[in-house]
Amino acid sequence: MAGTSLGARFYRQIKRHPALIPMIGFIGLGMGSAALYLLRLALRSPDVCWDRKNNPEPWNRLSPTDQYKVPPGGSRFAPISWSLAPPLPH
Repeated sequence: MAGTSLGARFYRQIKRHPALIPMIGFIGLGMGSAALYLLRLALRSPDVCWDRKNNPEPWNRLSPTDQYKVPPGGSRFAPISWSLAPPLPH
């Protein structure tokens, strides 16, 4: 077994245990989805700056119409009710 390649051992293991095929497929799908999501965040997110030489402070170029991630300061929120029981009728 020491002389066999990783691919040959993997193929032999799959031949012995075919129930591993869906698990390997779902793990591969999850890893691929995570990689694509990280790539999307790296390329499309306004928080990432790849060019520090030509644009050292990209937040200074934002126009007033750009969306910011800061919530408005004047918003009021209703208090949260931590009771799990339904409210009693009055």
